[in-house]
Formats: sequence, C-alpha cells, structure tokens
Amino acid sequence: MNIQLFYRVLGFLSGSYLMLSGSSCGGIKQVPQINQYQNETGKRTEIAPDSYVMPNGTLRKNDQGIWELYVAGDPLQRGLANGVLTKELLYRQETAFVAQVKELVPSRFRQWLLRRFLRFFNRRLIDHVPAEYQVEIYGLSRSASDTFSFLAPPYQRLMYFHGAHDIGHALRDLALVGCTSFAAWGEHTADGKLLIGRNFDFYAGDEFAEEKIMAFINPQQGYKHAMVTWAGMVGAVSGMNEMGLTVTINAGKSDIPHKAKTPIGLLTREILQYAANIDDAVRIAKRRAVFVSEAIMVGSAADGKAVLIEVSPKKFGVYEVTSSQNLLICTNHFQSQVYQSDKNNMRQLAESHSQYRFDRMNELIASAPPLTPTAAATLLRDKDGISGAKLGYGNEKAINQLLAHHAVVFQPEDRLMWVSSTPYQLGEFVAYDLDAVFRQLGSREKDITLAVDTLNIASDAFVESTDFENYEEFRVQMRNLETAIEKGLAVPDEALNDFMQLNPAFWKTSFLIGEYLYEQRKYDRALHYFQVSASKEVATLRDKDLIRKRIRKCERKR
Repeated sequence: MNIQLFYRVLGFLSGSYLMLSGSSCGGIKQVPQINQYQNETGKRTEIAPDSYVMPNGTLRKNDQGIWELYVAGDPLQRGLANGVLTKELLYRQETAFVAQVKELVPSRFRQWLLRRFLRFFNRRLIDHVPAEYQVEIYGLSRSASDTFSFLAPPYQRLMYFHGAHDIGHALRDLALVGCTSFAAWGEHTADGKLLIGRNFDFYAGDEFAEEKIMAFINPQQGYKHAMVTWAGMVGAVSGMNEMGLTVTINAGKSDIPHKAKTPIGLLTREILQYAANIDDAVRIAKRRAVFVSEAIMVGSAADGKAVLIEVSPKKFGVYEVTSSQNLLICTNHFQSQVYQSDKNNMRQLAESHSQYRFDRMNELIASAPPLTPTAAATLLRDKDGISGAKLGYGNEKAINQLLAHHAVVFQPEDRLMWVSSTPYQLGEFVAYDLDAVFRQLGSREKDITLAVDTLNIASDAFVESTDFENYEEFRVQMRNLETAIEKGLAVPDEALNDFMQLNPAFWKTSFLIGEYLYEQRKYDRALHYFQVSASKEVATLRDKDLIRKRIRKCERKR
C-alpha cells in the first residue's frame, strides 16, 4: 500500500464524512476498565546497547537490525511493558506517519477535517475490539507521546492506527500493491511437511520498514505466539503460535467502508492466541464483523495443511484445495465458492495484477524441485514475470515488488520461522525456533540468543549488484521527477536520459518521462515515451487505460 496516497485520499474524504456526520463526530470517548489489573509498569533497565529488560518483558536489537521483543502477563501488563520497552520506536513510527500527513495535507483546515473524519469513521470501533486488546492497547498508549495529541489522544490514536491497514486496503484501487503467499506440503516440499511463505507488501516509508519488531507474546490466557510487527501495533499480520498454527493476510477488493468494525490485524491476533487448529480459527473468524475484504491464510501443524478464510463485510468463505493438490497460493483475489460471482472479486481478477502473480507463483513452484525453506525464500524474492519476462524493478506484477515490509517463511510442524531483514525481503532471513525461544525467555536469563544462526538464510546477491544500486537511485529520482511534474519544474534532458537508464524495463519509467514532457507541451517526444511504456508489462488495466488516454491526447496535439 502507498501510504502517501492513503493520506491524500483520507484528506479528500474527510470533508465528505464531515458532511455526513454533521456537528457531532463521535469518536472513542472512553478508555477500557482496568480496575481488575495491576497497574504497575516496573522500570526498564539497559543491560547493553539496544538491549533492555523489565519485569514483564525484554527488548534487544539483533545483528540483522530486527528488534526482538518479549512481553508476558495479563493484557495490561503486556501493553505497559510493550510501551515502556518500545517508547522510542513508537515515537519514531508516529513521527513518520504524522510527517506524511503534514506533507500531504499541509492545510490546517484539511488537517482539522482529517481529525474529524477519523473520529467519525472510528466512532464504533471499540464495539468490535475484544476487551482484552482494548486493555493491551491502552497499556501501550501510556508510553505514547503527547506530541501528536492534536490528531487524537494517545489511546484513541493508537486504536485508530490499528484500522489504518484496513482503510488502506479499502482504498487500494488508488494504491495498488499486493501481497503474495503460498503453502505447500506433501510432494511439493523436500520433507513432506507443511511450508509457508509470504511477502507483506505494506509500505509506509523506508524508515518505517527499518524498525521491524519480532514480537514474542506469552499471554496469561491462550497460546504463546510470535509475530512480525512494528511499534504501536498489537495486531498480527504474520505470525505463528506454540501449537504450530500460522496466520498471514492478503487484501481482497473492498468497497469504501462507512465505519470501522474489527480491524483484520486484531482478528488474526485473536486467532494466533486462541486457535490450535483450522477449525478453531474458522470459529473465531466467524464471530467477528470486519469492514474490509481479506484472505487469512491459516496453516496448521495439527492438520498438516493450510486453508484460506476469506472474510468481507457481507460474506464469509473457506477455501481448501483438494487432498491431491497439496499446494495453496494466495494473492489478492478470493477463491472460495461464495465469492465466485462477487462483483468486487470479479473486478479484482479482471483489472488488477493479482491473477498474474498467482500464475507466476504456480509456474515457479511447478518448475522447482521440492521446496526447502531456502528455496521458499528464493521464490519470495523473484523479480521476473511469467516465463521469465523482464518486468523492470518495482513492478507490481512481480512477486517481489521491492517494497515489502517483511517476508516470512514458516515450518509449522517444527515450530520454525524465518524473518527477512532489510532491505525489503532481500536481507538475511533470521531463523527462530519458537519452542527454544519461549523456553529461554521463560528462564529470564539476560544473555541469550533467540535466533538459530546456523539455520539463517543468506541475503540475496542482488543487494550487492549494480542493478540494485541503480534501483535505489531510481526510487529517489522518481520522487524528484514526480515533484517536478506536479510543480512544473524544469528537468534537463540529460537527467531524463539518466533516469531512463536506471530502470529501463519498468513501464513507469518511460511513462513518467512522458508525463513530464506532456506537461512541458513537447507532445512528439511525450508520445514516444508513452508508446514505449505501453510496450512494457503494465501492472493494471487502469494503468493501461491511462497510457492509452495519454497517447490519444498526444496524437491530437501534435
């Protein structure tokens, strides 16, 4: 998801929601009851650089740059410990989000509208959030800065942030990016055991992705579990529990919602904490009302397979492959019978890049030897298109779109998981043995190593290549060119030529040059670049239509 576009749309929609809400915008007005809990945080002690301990938790930064967080206890104890341990990280994450808001909605009046929108949209949010997680978020919010209270007070603000992922997916027509995941077992894996891989393509800026947290949760009730997350987030987007049950999420196509219900991340957290098998996960998912469409891939060591729980505001489906297939692939369309004639799902298949990535993953697995964790990481890092087509770097048709917050590989029956380090999913995949992790953390020893270094998966050689260096420069220059187009600034021809050479196979490279030249009224040259763009692997039907419109305009103006 492109977070900049997300905030721009929020800024636009806030006015509409304000008109709907009239003079009273509601919002979350009460904090949860905490009288039954011990309201003591304890002190944080630094035992080494980037390594802290306190009564109900620990936090340390590993050699690959991933923060490893452990919290234990009742909901309030977990939240308080999480907040105290990650206070600086939380401030950094909120700073990044708010900076985006101020950049994209510089008008104070628009910011006021945005605040009104958030209050109105989330007016009934806590009615759909389990009391346990309300308390945990409240405990976490006690360490949140008052600096950002102009947006909302800390508790309300962190509660709102838990729905940001869902809102972004609801608006994904305007912010196209999609996650890819797979589950394989039987003849598709080297040992016959269940193996799951996923890319989480949520982009909120480079700094946001640099502060990944690998959280290990030891709750007073439910199962111990681990999840990849970030400061301020208690929901789950990728995780596994001590029973070998895994959850990952992939967005489906949604209508723009009118009010928040259960954020997907909190639903999947509940599944992680309380489900031992697929049947448990389905029962939990059926209890919750959601406000966006999402496919939840649930892998289960107990069942030796994975299924998709496909949820939306009005429908619920479970998709399971036949016993002879032993391969489940998920991109951003639904596959269960209940969604076969769903208009949103049909549009997603026709207009997006979901089917393309689905077909590419099928192709890769069909041509590969039985999968190992290392081979799974290689699939998640694939940058080419069907039949090896060159898509250019950053193309949304690629499984690896070079913007992932993280990638994960799970081996549920062995309680093993591998988490990618930066950049994107190209860095070293760090291995964790959940049984060993919780055994060590329960001992309260200070000098422990959570990762199993001997099982780590090496970083992608692409990181050391000239092509990667060019891609990183391309991203910088792309933002500069987009700014020049927006503000009518002049760009030398030499700079345009250099930009083209940085990522020539990507459709958007030539398209942006065409856009710049069109704004400069250099229609013949713009036409050439639009035609070049049209000849590439263009990501979506909407993008193709836009290029065709530009070509027609240039031809009329020549």
